[in-house]
Amino acid sequence: MKEEFELIAKTFQGLEEVLAKELTELGASNIEIGRRMVTFTGDKEMMYKANFCLRTAIRILKPIKRFEATNADEVYEAIKAITWEDYLDKDKSFAIDAVVFSNEFRHSKFVAYKVKDAIVDYFREKTGDRPSVRINNPDIALNIHIAETQCTLSLDSSGESLHRRGYRQEAVEAPLNEALAAGMILMTGWKGECDLIDPMCGSGTIPIEAALIARNIAPGVFRKEFAFEKWNDFDQALFDNIYNDDSQEREFTHKIFGYDNNPKANEIAIRNVKAAGLSKEIILKIQPFQQFEQPKEKSIIITNPPYGERISTNDLLGLYQMIGERLKHSFTGNDAWILSYREECFDQIGLKPSIKVPLFNGALECEYRKYQLFSGKYKEFRSENADQEFKPHREEPRPRRSTEKVAYKEQKERRRFNDRQEKKEHFPKRGERRRERTSNDKQKERNYFKSKPHRFENNKRTPSNE
Repeated sequence: MKEEFELIAKTFQGLEEVLAKELTELGASNIEIGRRMVTFTGDKEMMYKANFCLRTAIRILKPIKRFEATNADEVYEAIKAITWEDYLDKDKSFAIDAVVFSNEFRHSKFVAYKVKDAIVDYFREKTGDRPSVRINNPDIALNIHIAETQCTLSLDSSGESLHRRGYRQEAVEAPLNEALAAGMILMTGWKGECDLIDPMCGSGTIPIEAALIARNIAPGVFRKEFAFEKWNDFDQALFDNIYNDDSQEREFTHKIFGYDNNPKANEIAIRNVKAAGLSKEIILKIQPFQQFEQPKEKSIIITNPPYGERISTNDLLGLYQMIGERLKHSFTGNDAWILSYREECFDQIGLKPSIKVPLFNGALECEYRKYQLFSGKYKEFRSENADQEFKPHREEPRPRRSTEKVAYKEQKERRRFNDRQEKKEHFPKRGERRRERTSNDKQKERNYFKSKPHRFENNKRTPSNE
């Protein structure tokens, strides 16, 4: 029987339940929702899959010790008591990330130094030598989390944040985080059942994440590497099986449209879409929102307009007034989801939202609102659609509890894209992207990325044929 252990998936505040559902669909056990995290249990294969497949996680941690400490000396002794040969040796490098919420420990850097000293002293006393500390790209990444006096030391299995997919070649000012964009899409329930439109797409993050969801392509396929690949117990064959398995990918018969009035943003979006190999699914165009017209097919809008915080605009309130006008006159019969920050901006839209979801974009406490667009009067719309639920509601922020059992159920019935499960159709593979890799292939691939800029041709992370 495979050994199971505790794992922690970190995420952004407001995406915890979306992440919990992802983990449920992935097959994780003992899922519990916390604040900006979801804990679960699984074996080594589950840890690899969590890094490779989760769209809303930003880091997967593997706790190796929990203890209580009231001062720095107690932290030092607890860390030094670990059998470090199981995780590290004197020829490897390591780095420590400290996260502290405590009255006893005021400075996270000081905590990181004490953990470092304990590890270094352990090896010096045992071998007379010590491993080196490397901030960038260490062999082993450690995370120490302290909440008052409760301490958790974990191995970071991800390395670079998982939101850095690897397809982004360039970004516009204040780009939307990839994990947040994926979470916004998943919240709507859309999985490719109709066209999707982002009329202010910037560098194309929402269209690209939407295409990955519609095709059910794992976001980790673009990554150069994960931190667990440097661990002593890394299973190359197991990870290659996960990486090369494209059996869950599916066909997408609709289109994703990304518009922006900035030619520079359009150029960047085109490069990013090409790097992701999704030019067939995504259509990009230079077009201001003022010229938006009623789509011919059933569609959904998901967009993230400027807030006036990091991106300035001459007439911010006028922009939102125009958005409301275009939605009312050119998007009837469809749903629009808008993420924004200022209440006065939402007021200018002039439409009544059916859902309000608190969601953090960086440090900004935003709201993600759903608008159901219809022609005529609201009462007439309700009477014609009496079987649907239109009661406006606000999903309140989660209370600050450490953990709670998850009983994940949909709040409203949503269409599912289950054709692939019921009919068990086999869709064509994406070229040679998932060709089986050998250890030699992988080494050649690493050397290739070291010698050249990070690019993907036809969305294929294939080894070099050199």
